[in-house]
Amino acid sequence: MCGGAAAQEVVGLLPRGWEPLTDYPLAWSGEGDFDQWRAEARAKVTELMGIAPEAPTSTTYQVLCTEQRTGYKAHKISFEVSADNHIVAYLLVPDTEGPHPALVALHDHGAKFSIGKEKMIRPIGESAEVVAEANEWLTKCYDGVYTGDWFAQQGYVVLAIDALLWGNRGEGADGRQTRYNTQQALASNCLKMGTTLCGIITWDDLRSIDFLAAQEFVDPERIGLYGHSMGGHRAWMAAALSDKVAAVASICWMATSDALLAAGNNELKGGSAFTMQVPMLSRWLDNPDVASLACPGAALFISGAKDKLFPAGVAEAYDKMQRVWSSQGATDRLTCTIYPDSPHYFGKQMQAQVAAFFGANLMGR
Repeated sequence: MCGGAAAQEVVGLLPRGWEPLTDYPLAWSGEGDFDQWRAEARAKVTELMGIAPEAPTSTTYQVLCTEQRTGYKAHKISFEVSADNHIVAYLLVPDTEGPHPALVALHDHGAKFSIGKEKMIRPIGESAEVVAEANEWLTKCYDGVYTGDWFAQQGYVVLAIDALLWGNRGEGADGRQTRYNTQQALASNCLKMGTTLCGIITWDDLRSIDFLAAQEFVDPERIGLYGHSMGGHRAWMAAALSDKVAAVASICWMATSDALLAAGNNELKGGSAFTMQVPMLSRWLDNPDVASLACPGAALFISGAKDKLFPAGVAEAYDKMQRVWSSQGATDRLTCTIYPDSPHYFGKQMQAQVAAFFGANLMGR
């Protein structure tokens, strides 16, 4: 009979003996050529994202249906997000003469796959069921406001797409039947093919920026990104990798990598984490290091002190980013705000701050 008890090797969903991440060799040191650092760091991020989908062959689009709304037209369109891959999207264009500033509105995760773009823009040409789902989600996460429509009324062109798995890009016959565990299988299969789910989502967002920049009614020098939760992650990831972004607003998604790996954190459960993780990236860069690739562009980061998904590591991440912007003499270009009483929620007070931020940086108000 063999004695002795086996040691517990999985503790809090982490392997036993795991140590917090502290060394990020590609983080900005504060010395040297900043542009060279940014080029090298961007190259590492894109390398680890995996093989990119083949670039689109056209920036034209097909209008599927149109609704006249107060001060703008709402179009349901199809455009090429990668070669031979046309997706359905929503495009809002103000009635006033352009070219206009433009926003890419990036939807959240929320384990709610049946709608994506409909979380940001009031559904266009959709079923009553989809409209009801969107209205319910708006109450849950956005204080009842379709932020895309709200910004269109303020004079912005607004584009919203479905991230892969959401809305029309699901796995069911009608494109809206994705199950929660599908993302894990898809993420695994992406790795086998030399790419990543997070990378595909990011590339789609980058191609959305390119699409907007090519439209004659858009001012390519005044393009912004914004999103809440996973949309916030999508926003700073795309801004980090594109020189076409003039301003980015990320709501409720920023913390240091080691804080997100603390026992009990929601991200340790897997699932949705696959859509917001680039494998092995933390060997090189922390989350705020990646976001700092957008420096010295205009950036706004908002968090809630009562956000249970990000209970720690937010202030530390903000401090790290502020040091980067300060090193480039661009302190006034970065704003980091923590709302003391806010949960994981993009409410009207935050929306007003985002509107003021874009007003100053895209509208010149």
